[in-house]
Amino acid sequence: MFRIVIFLILVGLAAAGSAWVAEQTGDVVLNWGPWRIAMTLPVFVLALGLTIAACVLVWNLISALLRAPGHIRKAHRARRHQRGRHAITHGLLAIGQGDSTAARQHADTAKRLAGDDPLTLLLHAQAAQLEGDRDGARRAFRAMAERHDTRLLGLRGLFIEAQRADDAYAAVMIADEALRLAPNATWASHAVLGFRCAEADWDGALSILDGNYTAGMIDKPTYRRQRGVLLTARALALETGDRDLSRSSAMEAVKLAPTLVPAAVLAAKFESEAHQVRRAMKIIEAAWAACPHPDLADAYAHVRLGDSATQRLARVENLAARTPGHVEGALAVARAAIDAAEFGRAREALAPFTEDPTQRVAMLMAELERTEHGDAGKAREWALRAVRARHDPAWTADGYVSDRWQPISPVTGRLDAFQWQTPVASLPSERSSVIESSAFAEAVLAPPARPAVAEAAVERPTEPTSEPLVIPPAVQDNEPPRPAVAAEPEQAEQPVEAVDKPVDKPVDIPVDTAEHSRLIEAGAAEPAPPLQAAGPVEAESEPETEAEPDAVAAKPAETAAAAPTPLFRTRNDLARPAETPIQAIVPIMRPPDDPGVDDDDQPRDEFAEQLAPKAQAGGWRGFWSRFGG
Repeated sequence: MFRIVIFLILVGLAAAGSAWVAEQTGDVVLNWGPWRIAMTLPVFVLALGLTIAACVLVWNLISALLRAPGHIRKAHRARRHQRGRHAITHGLLAIGQGDSTAARQHADTAKRLAGDDPLTLLLHAQAAQLEGDRDGARRAFRAMAERHDTRLLGLRGLFIEAQRADDAYAAVMIADEALRLAPNATWASHAVLGFRCAEADWDGALSILDGNYTAGMIDKPTYRRQRGVLLTARALALETGDRDLSRSSAMEAVKLAPTLVPAAVLAAKFESEAHQVRRAMKIIEAAWAACPHPDLADAYAHVRLGDSATQRLARVENLAARTPGHVEGALAVARAAIDAAEFGRAREALAPFTEDPTQRVAMLMAELERTEHGDAGKAREWALRAVRARHDPAWTADGYVSDRWQPISPVTGRLDAFQWQTPVASLPSERSSVIESSAFAEAVLAPPARPAVAEAAVERPTEPTSEPLVIPPAVQDNEPPRPAVAAEPEQAEQPVEAVDKPVDKPVDIPVDTAEHSRLIEAGAAEPAPPLQAAGPVEAESEPETEAEPDAVAAKPAETAAAAPTPLFRTRNDLARPAETPIQAIVPIMRPPDDPGVDDDDQPRDEFAEQLAPKAQAGGWRGFWSRFGG
């Protein structure tokens, strides 16, 4: 609105000025040498305005022509930069997708179009890392470290490459330089702190930790805990060297982290040596309530020098009462009771944990059996149980199990990583549980199907019936098929068909010896020599009459004397399908995995056919030859 008002005012002033000029009288005369120009005042004003406008237009055209090359160069540079940024964007997307080829192509394009862009160097470094080109990645990160705007990023990349190359000293030097450039760099402070701890430079580690807390990188509880851990490590290192500094460090560590077990044990030891028994007991009790530990129990038992074993037992029982039902309390009481020869108390303390004992429980029980009764057998039994028992809690950090506490993890270098817990490898696992089966898994895991003919060739035993029939013999897997000598049990009332060929040698009929023994005990049959077919069987036989049950049951018993003991016996407690009769002639079958070669597929040898005597062919060839084919 304000601009409209200003525009209207300017238009009014221009109209008023034009009207005033038009009202003026007089002429304007210009004399220049032989030329003389005379015009009225309005015409002069109009000509002057047009001349000024023409001069401005000509000046603008000349200026545009003079600035055109610069504008062209700037536009071309802008287009290249835009194309370079486009290549950088798509290259970073390709790196995120894991496409190393596309990332390398976009990185080369970005280097050609926007080589001075910091993101181009980052794209080259990450593309080299994705391809596994460590040298190329280091060159790119080194170029970034030489620039002022990407120096910290380049140092970070060089630090990662040094870690991948297992060059700890180079990694620490790079991290130290980065920490001087940027004290708030978290990765650099953590790396330098871990290196100081690994080198046992506790004073340097404490200074770095104080700097991290001052910079606001960690909160106050974390700072107190980590400072307590570092002070405890320094106190343990100086325990035999500088005892005064070790004592002051341990006492400050207990104040900062009262639940830290090594700090509590060491501080209680110093207090006990200074005859401050009550203060030492309070330190141990505070740590025991948070984390029961055998070192705390041992320090609590020996907090007063010169006490008897009975006094130590009473003190340990008082400590264990603060955490009722905890295994560490029971182990501490049992240890003190064994030392005091109070074996009943030791057994009473370990009784709740003997059903599923840990290794320490089993070893204490073995020591108890050996000390109390001198029973080496029981002690050996408990020792064997200890071998297979669950593991006790131990100092564990990042999967690493140690027999003593350490301030940092040897795997990752993390500060305050060790915890008193059961190792993961010894936790109980549900190995009996299986994954729910599916149709596909059952089809894959199923055994290969047996041929139908082979199944028919094997005789399946049937359940014994209540009728006193002939007991079938136990079928062996490796027994060849026998010729049909007798009829099937269910065909006992039908006439028995004679065998076509005479039997030249005796045939032993195997009999289930277990069933035969049962029949002998029942008095149903007497042992007799095996039934043999000594001569040819007649072609025709009289129909077999219906026999008495005792006589039918006694027939297989006659062959029990010389029958061999079968390898597999018949299961009478499982239901079996009906028995399949054995074929008189078992055809020769190929194995399931044998593709076989048919006779028709074999190559014909016409020369052998001409020389060989001509014989009558069988099958369809003989049928065809008889008809002149």
